[in-house]
Amino acid sequence: MKKSLGRFILLFLFTTLTQASEYEWSVQSNKTEAHVNEAIHLKYTCNYADSAELYVIEFNPTTDNKNYKIVILREDEKIVNGKKINEYEFVLFVKNRGKFVLSLDTLMKQTNKDSIENGMLGRDNANYEEFSLYPYKQKSVEVNILETMSSMVGEFTLSIKKDKTELKAYEPYHLEFLVSGLGDFQVFKDVAYKIEGVKVFSEEAKEEIVLTADGYKGTWRKKFAFVSDKNFSIPSLETEYFDLKENKIKTLRFDGLDIVISPAKFEKKQLLDPSEEILVWDKSYLYYILLFFAGFLVAKIKFIRPKVQDSDEKLFCKRVKEVDSLEKLSFILVTQDAKKYKELIFKIENKELRSLKNLKNLICS
Repeated sequence: MKKSLGRFILLFLFTTLTQASEYEWSVQSNKTEAHVNEAIHLKYTCNYADSAELYVIEFNPTTDNKNYKIVILREDEKIVNGKKINEYEFVLFVKNRGKFVLSLDTLMKQTNKDSIENGMLGRDNANYEEFSLYPYKQKSVEVNILETMSSMVGEFTLSIKKDKTELKAYEPYHLEFLVSGLGDFQVFKDVAYKIEGVKVFSEEAKEEIVLTADGYKGTWRKKFAFVSDKNFSIPSLETEYFDLKENKIKTLRFDGLDIVISPAKFEKKQLLDPSEEILVWDKSYLYYILLFFAGFLVAKIKFIRPKVQDSDEKLFCKRVKEVDSLEKLSFILVTQDAKKYKELIFKIENKELRSLKNLKNLICS
């Protein structure tokens, strides 16, 4: 009797749990027409007729190919009035003009008879779950894609932070670019300078962006320091992009700068330490020694710097520990305190110090 009752209960539970839950998928697109590389928000929803405990969905079409890029924005599962709802949101970027059709594949997984029996009877030899698989083809999304004549699409502004254009010889000239707005910052080209007779220090570009339903939103920035003993010019830069708000090509423009350098008023012999006078003189030494002396001018003339607080020291050490090359470390030392670190900068530039790890420990010991 107990055996028959057990079989009856098992059969009842199996029949109850394995009754196929009815479900219905829907898809929404916020645009039927968009430009190349413009963000398109897609929302896929699966509504069940019940709580659908036995169903699992595999749906992650994130990809980046020659035709389009799709990135997941949000995924959610909830029960409303005893009925399960699965929601998936994506941001789509189409890379070519013309009619674009997207139909995504989804896999519905339902726990099958063997998995339920193994779980109910506590079989030790069942160390895996068994599913019935039901491939599902999502309803097609059709979008008419318009040409833009630029791979950079969105709404952007360019801000430039710069020093005065008249400096002493070997005094660092600082320049910073900041691009803010909405668009795919990943297609924004990096900025680099190579100017004859000018030493250019720079940090890697920094992005602070988040993905939204309207695309990537945030900022892109890069800092430079230029050092020279004579007048020089920083070339102009411009980047075209398609403005989605005004529906036309616009330009982010930097007009360039002419930097006027005043000769440094000191004699060569004042720059040499006694220990350095025994070296064979080379013109390249003068360049670096003048650079270090420029740090002294920066500290004495340009800045009135309060006593460094513990928090500032910690921030400086954090920047030092995060660098991954000697060139970046030189940039940080020049901008932090050229006078204090002039010997280290000199040895780095002359390749007398090559161990980045040892230098970090020496600076922030």
